[in-house]
Amino acid sequence: MKYREDIRNVAIIAHVDHGKTTLVDELLKQSQTLDGHTQLQERAMDSNAIESERGITILAKNTAVDYNGTRINILDTPGHADFGGEVERIMKMVDGVVLVVDAYEGTMPQTRFVLKKALEQKVTPIVVVNKIDKPSARPEHVVDEVLELFIELGADDDQLDFPVIYASALNGTSSDSDNPEDQEPTMAPIFDQIIKHVPAPIDNSDEPLQFQVSLLDYNDYVGRIGIGRVFRGTMKVGDQVALMKLDGSVKNFRVTKIFGFFGLQRVEINEAKAGDLIAVSGMEDIFVGETVADVAHQEALPVLHIDEPTLQMTFLVNNSPFAGREGKYVTSRKIEERLMSELQTDVSLRVEPIGPDSWTVSGRGELHLSILIENMRREGYELQVSRPEVIEREIEGVKCEPFERVQIDTPEEYMGSVIESLSLRKGEMQDMIHTGNGQIRLIFLAPARGLIGYTTEFLSMTRGYGIMHHTFDQYLPMIQGSIGGRHQGALVSIDTGKATTYSIMSIEERGTVFVEPTTDVYEGMIIGENNRDNDLTVNITRAKQMTNVRSANKDQTSVIKKAKILTLEESLEFLNEDEYCEVTPESIRLRKQILNKNEREKASKKKK
Repeated sequence: MKYREDIRNVAIIAHVDHGKTTLVDELLKQSQTLDGHTQLQERAMDSNAIESERGITILAKNTAVDYNGTRINILDTPGHADFGGEVERIMKMVDGVVLVVDAYEGTMPQTRFVLKKALEQKVTPIVVVNKIDKPSARPEHVVDEVLELFIELGADDDQLDFPVIYASALNGTSSDSDNPEDQEPTMAPIFDQIIKHVPAPIDNSDEPLQFQVSLLDYNDYVGRIGIGRVFRGTMKVGDQVALMKLDGSVKNFRVTKIFGFFGLQRVEINEAKAGDLIAVSGMEDIFVGETVADVAHQEALPVLHIDEPTLQMTFLVNNSPFAGREGKYVTSRKIEERLMSELQTDVSLRVEPIGPDSWTVSGRGELHLSILIENMRREGYELQVSRPEVIEREIEGVKCEPFERVQIDTPEEYMGSVIESLSLRKGEMQDMIHTGNGQIRLIFLAPARGLIGYTTEFLSMTRGYGIMHHTFDQYLPMIQGSIGGRHQGALVSIDTGKATTYSIMSIEERGTVFVEPTTDVYEGMIIGENNRDNDLTVNITRAKQMTNVRSANKDQTSVIKKAKILTLEESLEFLNEDEYCEVTPESIRLRKQILNKNEREKASKKKK
């Protein structure tokens, strides 16, 4: 059997924040790929604005570097489970993975999640222990943890024999020794291990073509672009090929353009051979998992599995009293077009219309959906969204709901309250590990609906010292009754106008206020959180009566507490089932679904 020794395909996988994207930057800089003029910005692979701001990777990216005559195709993958659909499909495109693990934090829930996907696809692992320059680094323990995780996930003997490299991606240094003193200003050890350990692709380019789409991109000029790997044969521009659809039908089309990846660029090429990672345009309705084959030999590759959504929300046209003030796109047609265009590239998303002005949008988690909403508001859309709900399923006649594996790292003093709060949300403790320095690690299995809105409560409970990560684990029989949700009621405005300092002062002792003086408010808008568990209607627009009688405390200046301004994620967590979050390019407002107080009271009586 022939192999293409001049090429290697690897993916970089890791838990969020362990340094994948920074490592890819260094590999780009230190290979012979970029010419002297290219200025590489930090985390160059995170090209989308939200990725840069939050320092997270949302979309998988590919790049290629040349190292001593070998072309190394590198895929940078997301670390959040909400974008796990991307990780899974990438494993099909590569022959090896570089698993990056933080030298202090060790293996984390996402490390487990991404590694499990890699081992299932039988790819060859290489481990990089990153951030070795941290004063708190504990490389020996971390390597033991990684080995235990490999064994626990059922790795075979070849996979257990993985090479380990110690590196500091930020400083651009690496070495084979776990002593930070031995670090050298080069990434050569990583390149060398990739070339030595990762198998070269099989060269069967003289056989009939098979190319499978793993990722999608969209571009206004050429339409949909399918990104994937040539598994067999050769593809040339101008070839007539057969696209084998997921539903079993076959469409013929002509390849109009083929792009290869090099450095940060997509380069047009004329032909691609077995083992190459390429992007192809010319097919209008290509979808992830479909096979492009030779017209005379129509053999489809096994379909890629895509994780099903676990969370859904209702998206609605904005119908609040302030609708249309700030947004450019406010009609149902515009919102529907935007949601449909998102489906062109995001395969884990589902959109179903439920009325003329509303849609059920399902995704992989709160982060997945909130990033879609954030992108839409930045593009000028106005919309309203309901509280996130988990998607229930019937499995063998039993009603089931999604459960998540929750890992919490917290100082010991907060351990009791964390355990208590999670058991109230029906979480079951699976494990408890003392990690030293007064820190403790708790592992829970908890229903996903119990975790909606838990983050804020958790952070205030641990004074911000706790770290929580959770990933989807499995569907289990439904737990009866309601779980979680917010304990406090809302402060609701009874009037339309501008909020005044005078009225905010009188409302402050009732709860936490979310708006600043002079903010425009409308009847039915939520302007704060009540200290008690019932909703309270308040007048926040009342101004001080002017009289010519001087009061005894005339010289006191009015001082009010700083308003608690909620982010989009906090607003979604705050919602109850009778409330909406109104999102516009400039504001995020919370409101009751029924704005009028009397009508709200009638509706709640009927419900009871």
